[in-house]
Amino acid sequence: MKPTNQLVNPMLTDFYQITMAYAYWKARVHEEEAVFELFFRKNPFGGEFAIYAGLEEKLRLLEHFHFTEEHIAYLKEKIPHAEKGFFDWLKSVDCSGMKIYAMKEGTVAFPRVPLMRVQGPIAIGQMLETSVLTLTNYPSLMTTNSAKYRLAVGFEKGLIEFGLRRAQGPDGGVSASRYSYMGGFDGTSNVLAGYLFDVPIRGTHAHSYVQSFTGIEDLKDHTLEAADGEKHDFVNMVLETRNQLGFNNTN
Repeated sequence: MKPTNQLVNPMLTDFYQITMAYAYWKARVHEEEAVFELFFRKNPFGGEFAIYAGLEEKLRLLEHFHFTEEHIAYLKEKIPHAEKGFFDWLKSVDCSGMKIYAMKEGTVAFPRVPLMRVQGPIAIGQMLETSVLTLTNYPSLMTTNSAKYRLAVGFEKGLIEFGLRRAQGPDGGVSASRYSYMGGFDGTSNVLAGYLFDVPIRGTHAHSYVQSFTGIEDLKDHTLEAADGEKHDFVNMVLETRNQLGFNNTN
């Protein structure tokens, strides 16, 4: 149950979560039980509902939550006055003592109704806050947006997500592909999302491909071979279909 993305680890957090954990540790209350509830204040896009997503990735983070020696060395540089005992404690931290209650991923959610409850030692719960939020907000936003597209066009039409080249980096692109599918899209152009999450992959072609040919005379072979080995005059089939559609002036 390792996280899908190697960037998802205890260091995927805000610095003040670590310094608050140190303050809890110094006050000797870091093991006291606390309850954190995850919720949102209003629906996105001015809508009536949201779709909760990101639960699996959060569970993967919790399952694999531990600070490495490299993590500890970095934090020692950034909090040079923290006591050694704090870093010894950080090395021992995992989420085995945490209890998680959550809505099912992909279900309808509403403002101020908890999506997830994290219960356990307060310092650990505090350090989980930022990563839990980032693994909820963007996934839920993408899933909700996709569900609204699906409701708008109906269930008879196919919807394919093609956002990778415009996404917020590779992580945002893969997340968008994954959660668009969860929200009701039929597939994605993103091969990596298909490989990682079994999302159906689809595609069209680029302008550069169209511009590579000036006419039918550029095609050296007009046939395509079927799975049974039989060859078909594909170009002629395309021309016949074009004629039936009434698009005879297209190139």
